[in-house]
Amino acid sequence: MEMKGQCMTVEKRQNQTIKLAKMGVLVAISVLLVNIHFPIFPAVPFLEYDPADIPILIGGFAFGPIAGLTLTVIAAVLQGITVSASSGIYGIIMHVIATGTFVLVASLLYKTKKTKKMAVIGLLAGSLAMTAIMIPANYIVTPYFMNVPIAVINPIMPFIIGFNLIKSITNGIFTFILYKRVSEFLHK
Repeated sequence: MEMKGQCMTVEKRQNQTIKLAKMGVLVAISVLLVNIHFPIFPAVPFLEYDPADIPILIGGFAFGPIAGLTLTVIAAVLQGITVSASSGIYGIIMHVIATGTFVLVASLLYKTKKTKKMAVIGLLAGSLAMTAIMIPANYIVTPYFMNVPIAVINPIMPFIIGFNLIKSITNGIFTFILYKRVSEFLHK
């Protein structure tokens, strides 16, 4: 009986190691994908679309909401100290708030019932939640870290809302298209 328990423990550790390795690959892909970026609205060129949330959302669907949030934090920190270093701690915080909200909502809903319909509902709800949370985040975090008055944010808020909707819905569509194709690999 003790031998069986030890074998299960070894197997469980191996499975955890494999899961961590797969999560590491998803983070690496996310960091690479942040290099693909372009502005959506010429009036606010600093709001740039990137597909870096796609592997994080895939990880949230495959491994659950806590894993998705963990992927978000790790990817945000790595991106914030490497490819997006110019945005510093501000970029890291905003990334964690935006993507963290998106992945938590989407993967929590998907976890309740793993169907295509629930994936769509989760991704749409996550997109709306991300867009909504970024309104107060921009009013609270941006003035503090960018040393600007709130009055500076008011005229660009429609662009911020539009940007977050476009970015999250686009990444949600790509996640929906790609997830089933890569889920077999992630669940092996």
